[in-house]
Formats: sequence, C-alpha cells, structure tokens
Amino acid sequence: MIKPDGRKSILILTVIWMVVIFLFSTQPAEKSTETSLFIGQLVEAVCVPGFLNLSPEEKRVMAEDIDFVVRKTAHATEYAILGALLCMTVGEFLTLPEFRRYRLAYILGTLYAVTDEIHQLFVPGRSCMLVDVFIDSAGVLAGVLAVYVLKKITEKVICRKRLSVA
Repeated sequence: MIKPDGRKSILILTVIWMVVIFLFSTQPAEKSTETSLFIGQLVEAVCVPGFLNLSPEEKRVMAEDIDFVVRKTAHATEYAILGALLCMTVGEFLTLPEFRRYRLAYILGTLYAVTDEIHQLFVPGRSCMLVDVFIDSAGVLAGVLAVYVLKKITEKVICRKRLSVA
C-alpha cells in the first residue's frame, strides 16, 4: 500500500499516462511514422555495428525495415505501463479481493485500448485496428502481471526478514 499522500500521486500519474497515450494517438499518420522511424534509428544505432557510418538514406531504409516491430512494441510498452499504473490505482482506491483488483485493472486498460483505437478513426491517416487492441491488451496484462509478481516477491522478502528477526 502507498502512503495516504501517495494515493493522489498514483492517480495523477495514471491520468497523465492516459493523456500521453491519447496524445500519441492524436498524431497524424505522417508524424507518427516519423516518430517511429526516429526511434527505429536510435535502436539501430545502439544494436547495429557501423550504423552511424551509413548514409542518411541507408539509415532510413534500415529504420523502415523494423518500423512495424517498433510500432507494435511501443503499443505493448505504453499499455504495460498503463496496466501497472491502473493496478496500483485500483489497489489504492478500491477494497476488493486481490484477483478482482487485477482483473479490474486489466478490464479498464483494455477498455481504454478500445476507445483509443476508435479515437484513431478520427485522426488523419490513422485507422482502427483490432490487432492493435489485442497488442495493447497484452501489454496491459504484462503490466498487471509485473505488479503481481513484484508484490509477491516483496511479500516473501518482508516475510523472510520478519522470520529472521524473530
């Protein structure tokens, strides 16, 4: 559990992250493509020896080759973060059994993914893709599971410390 003053902080962080996702979704297709190509070039600069010595055209072609993976990884990552934040927010504000908290966080994150895809129908050059909803919901699930696993590890460590002190 987070301290009482931290309850508002986790809620604010969750809302801010939802706004960040919304803002990414408001980018027209051209701007979104440029952003993902830029990230692709950063990834390749780190992972591909000699990438920095290539011409700008060669760098762009290589970034275009991994653009699909970059985009889908970005989808999953932004929703994994949302899943973790929703999990913590639900846990702080609702008194529910553990499984229900995790399930509610997953459902809320997935519903947000659905609304996000529908929103993209109204953005120039963007589309609503069911596969993106699946990727986003998988990201939410990963975030929720990460919180669950970290919570269980933390509980074991605390339990062991208490046993060793007693």
